[in-house]
Amino acid sequence: MSRPARAPRADRPLGLYVHIPFCERKCSYCDFYSKEAPKSKIDEYLNALYLQMEAYSLQTSACVVGTLYVGGGTPSLLTPKQIGELFARVKKNFRLARDCEITVEVNPASAMKKTLRALRRAGVNRLSIGLQSTHDEELAALGRLHTWEQFLETYTLARKLRFQNVSVDLMYGIPQQTPESFAETLRRVIELGPEHVSAYGLQIEEGTPFFERRASLALPDEESEVAMYELAVRLLGEAGYRHYEISNYAREGFESRHNLRYWNCDDYLGLGTAAASYFCGKRFRFAADMERYIAASKNNFEGIVEDYFEIPLRENIGEYVMLRLRLADGVDKAAFFRLFRRQFDELFGQKLQPYLARSLAVDDGACVRLTDEGMYVSNHILSDLIDFS
Repeated sequence: MSRPARAPRADRPLGLYVHIPFCERKCSYCDFYSKEAPKSKIDEYLNALYLQMEAYSLQTSACVVGTLYVGGGTPSLLTPKQIGELFARVKKNFRLARDCEITVEVNPASAMKKTLRALRRAGVNRLSIGLQSTHDEELAALGRLHTWEQFLETYTLARKLRFQNVSVDLMYGIPQQTPESFAETLRRVIELGPEHVSAYGLQIEEGTPFFERRASLALPDEESEVAMYELAVRLLGEAGYRHYEISNYAREGFESRHNLRYWNCDDYLGLGTAAASYFCGKRFRFAADMERYIAASKNNFEGIVEDYFEIPLRENIGEYVMLRLRLADGVDKAAFFRLFRRQFDELFGQKLQPYLARSLAVDDGACVRLTDEGMYVSNHILSDLIDFS
């Protein structure tokens, strides 16, 4: 197993991500690594995961885990017994902070009462529920297995079990979707009052069923997609949600602390097949191959690490700017100088001018931020800014 180049810092909390790659059925748009697998394979994978936790426990013994995120795939497919064992192993091998944010992704199609109870008993304090739409025909178009009614049952049960931090995932740009139907989805979700809402634009990724059928998909036009983004910004803002990241909105104090680690370029360790890490000055990921991952667990995970490298300064600067400009807080110029010993304006000031002139970005002298309009076209802006060629 590859070793980090330096010891982790004990004075900064660590983010921990655990990947559960199993799905009952893969959605038509999803390009995350996940597999449909028999229950016996789940146990085999979990045993490999526990061995990896043990392997990293010594390297992280000086660290306190400030955020834990269990994603997939569909973690809610695990049985109550598997859920209990998973979190027992995490707590055995890592030191969790008293206020550790512990998030688990939940699919309404598999989140039964016993599942949510097991998560609550295990200490999970934040749920991320994948809704996407409140319209069943749009859910069917995405290949989702659940209905709006099933989501309501899951959400209501979560509240009865006293989950006080619930995030709801939405999607716009769905086949057959209109600005009117998306507005209705937003209003229905706002009425429920989750602490956090994510609203992602659908991306047609290569290797997905949607990519193969892209020519025949009844996708909304660009004007409609812009209208949907603007609806999310306006309706969620009016309801008291802060637009703190391009695709994320939260009530005060309920921002995703784990995802903020990614956007702030803080250390995080990913465990499981396909999991990525930024740890001890190195970036690496484990191979997206479950069978290979399980086999490697029997040999100290040799040969399973991919893309293991230290980020060169120029790339590190570009990545930092790209991630920070996703956030409403933007880039603090003084913090940028402390990190890189470079002046932000010298590197990016000239390139920013066209976007400042078009009100796609603002510069108050201390910080640079994208406006809501700039966030919508952020891919273009960011690719231009960090092009050092």
